[in-house]
Amino acid sequence: MKPIANLIHVGDVSNGLDWYRKAFPMAIVKNIDDFTFLEVNGFALEIVPADEKVGSGKYGSVTYWEVVSLEHEIERFKELGSVVYRGPMKIESDLWMCQVTDPFGNLIGLRGPFNNHRHSDS
Repeated sequence: MKPIANLIHVGDVSNGLDWYRKAFPMAIVKNIDDFTFLEVNGFALEIVPADEKVGSGKYGSVTYWEVVSLEHEIERFKELGSVVYRGPMKIESDLWMCQVTDPFGNLIGLRGPFNNHRHSDS
């Protein structure tokens, strides 16, 4: 088995697709029938409507993305309106992690080298 998709629940799918296209500029927009999603290196980001069964927000699983420079990605996400929710924290070897928000209350995990240790909350 391997993971193939992450459903991201948002209040407005059109705004969600727009924001995630900016957050993941390498993503390819795909359409199957009337469903639009983003593909990043063979992994689908499926932006779907939040509803009474699954709302948006910081309630459960967080997908982590491997990055080349954690400090660069933190700043890039902040420019898109994200807030650092957790971290940066040292996790293993020379790797660090943090979580940033999207505008819909969900979390995005980032993992990679971090050279700006003085701003961590490890």
